[in-house]
Amino acid sequence: MADEPEPPSEPVRVDIADGVIELALDSPANRNALSAPLVGALVDRLRTAATDPDVRVVVLTHTGSTFCAGADLAEAAREGGPAAGTGRLVGLLREILTCPKPVVALIDGHVRAGGIGLVGACDLAVVGPATDFAFTESRLGLAPAIISLTVSPRLRDRDVSRYYLTGDRFDAAEAERIGLVTMTAPDPRAALEPLLTSFRACSPQGLAETKALTVAPLLARFDEQADELTERSARLFASEEAQEGIASFREKRPPRWQV
Repeated sequence: MADEPEPPSEPVRVDIADGVIELALDSPANRNALSAPLVGALVDRLRTAATDPDVRVVVLTHTGSTFCAGADLAEAAREGGPAAGTGRLVGLLREILTCPKPVVALIDGHVRAGGIGLVGACDLAVVGPATDFAFTESRLGLAPAIISLTVSPRLRDRDVSRYYLTGDRFDAAEAERIGLVTMTAPDPRAALEPLLTSFRACSPQGLAETKALTVAPLLARFDEQADELTERSARLFASEEAQEGIASFREKRPPRWQV
């Protein structure tokens, strides 16, 4: 999660070529945190890609050393709580799931909390050696509630328990082992190219209908649980313990419960 200056007005860089639209999170001031401008821009670009007949696949990537730091805590404070940000995240995750084009994450950097939810929502994920992950919520008095909608179905129960509960950092190789990402590679962009070639050989209808099949179980779970998990997230953020956890994060000190 991030607590940094407000991001720039254009937080998503767009590049379109050869049937591929690349959406790069480009808000370095807050480590690509899930601010309203960033989430709004991503949703808009995904909707445009969904209806563009020349786009066969969406690549979700980043500039800088962090893919996404999670929630924008400074923005949540300005908005009087996390409710608005939580609602935006739910909408973004569902937009990725329902996009009729494959969405592939291309990452070589840090991924935290809500950022891992984006990875879980993508159809495939190709990551490089600089990539690492952590579900930091439990260390702040929170829980990975919303992102569990897209992440938990990707992982084995034991791995969910280990990394959700401990908040420990894990690397790209471990992320591949537990099923969070599709593959790791020394040069992830080069490793992505054969996948893009394969997508270009597929028909738009074939991709759309096949993706609908692959995400159907995940989307059913998403729609069944989203409201309850949104309420849980809001309750936790409002709690005294979470306020201490967030304060300790912002002040770069241990929380009072740490022993």
